[in-house]
Amino acid sequence: MTVYRDPVDGSVYDLRQPRWRSDVGRPLWIDPGPGIQHSEVETSTRSLWRYRAALPIELPNPISLGEGLTSLVEMPWSEGARVHFKLDFLNPTGSFKDRGSSVMLSYLRAHGITSVVEDSSGNGGASIAGYGAAGGLHVKVVAPASTTPGKIAQVRAYGAEVELVGGPREASQEAAIRQAHGDVFYASHNWQALFLQGTKTLAYELWEDFRFQAPDNVIVPVGAGSSLLGCWLGFRELLTAGQIDQMPRLFAAQPQNCSPVDASFQAHTDQPVERQVLPTIAEGTAIARPLRLAQIIHALRDSHGATVAVTEETIIAALGQLASQGVLVEPTSATAAAAYTRLLATGTIAPTEQSVVLLTGAGLKATTTVQELVGSQLHG
Repeated sequence: MTVYRDPVDGSVYDLRQPRWRSDVGRPLWIDPGPGIQHSEVETSTRSLWRYRAALPIELPNPISLGEGLTSLVEMPWSEGARVHFKLDFLNPTGSFKDRGSSVMLSYLRAHGITSVVEDSSGNGGASIAGYGAAGGLHVKVVAPASTTPGKIAQVRAYGAEVELVGGPREASQEAAIRQAHGDVFYASHNWQALFLQGTKTLAYELWEDFRFQAPDNVIVPVGAGSSLLGCWLGFRELLTAGQIDQMPRLFAAQPQNCSPVDASFQAHTDQPVERQVLPTIAEGTAIARPLRLAQIIHALRDSHGATVAVTEETIIAALGQLASQGVLVEPTSATAAAAYTRLLATGTIAPTEQSVVLLTGAGLKATTTVQELVGSQLHG
């Protein structure tokens, strides 16, 4: 039987009882499952729920807005390469987080939960608010006061309650946890393991996009790491099921100004390493102490991948290059494109390899910021 597991002490908890942490306060994990065969893909289902056979629990009545099945577009890039951009910002609320929200909130609602609180710097809160509205749940989002106003407006438009908190990103998390009691469940996209079961559909979808094969490389912007960990879970399951020959190399892209995963990876440890943290335009990755750092490092090493820390200038350049080719994303997504440029330049990735760059958040949420950053490039 599939269970929640504390990866530190090995303690296990029944999945039939929703929880977001272990008895000693650590984030829980669900181990990779057996995977599925391509014959088990429900091709008539036009959402990520076509991969429901890969989920660890049955959810016959999911909360769905048609999430998943986002475009995979091949485009020319630097060094003569042609790269595949996964346009996951085309999910219903404008970010990849809809994958995790759909599965996590479907699970919570199926277990009788009707009110949730979440902390977010933007996209996560918007996604939980949108799917909460679709599923008839009451949602409160606690967000940093510095969050882009457009994202807060989106959360409010879905009818969710909003509380803005000053100070670092961690202050929002602490405030949300304090409010999770009684009938209110802490539905954190960073803590709740079922969220990762939603993001793992990224791997299954790429497998199907590439005609039931795996690409050579996947480059992902990383803050808390849910997209990267989801990719690792899904591809690991497909390898176990004999559906792919090898894992794609996974690369974690971070802004140099806030790059804790890169710091630990380069130091050959899965523990936090002190590195100066500065403001970054890639606000979705601005998490100084990722909860699942050890698992992120394991995923990178297990897939023979690596980390890439890129400067603010190269993020802006990548943002402009994407826009000039018709792809408007928020700066966090451009971090992955900047990392791909760097990996090509250093020879870590060959231009002839099949590489996927995950674009996670829509630029329409940050049009003013994008205009300020790259307006001169777009009209030059």
